[in-house]
Amino acid sequence: MYNNTFGKILRDLRLEKKLSQRQLGEIFGVCNQTISFWESGSREPDLDTLCKIADFFEVSCDFLLDRLQF
Repeated sequence: MYNNTFGKILRDLRLEKKLSQRQLGEIFGVCNQTISFWESGSREPDLDTLCKIADFFEVSCDFLLDRLQF
């Protein structure tokens, strides 16, 4: 995802809910290193997981991908 915007947004949302990477990983069934990779931009979640992340944080996939148009 472009310029790791997704990773920055994910990190901000996680911190707003006061969750550690380990806690978020447990919620999505991945290890904390996977969360770290997503946040750093080293890797990206698959589409199904992206939708689950959006649902969990009550935001749209467009928001997570910074594709909102005003």
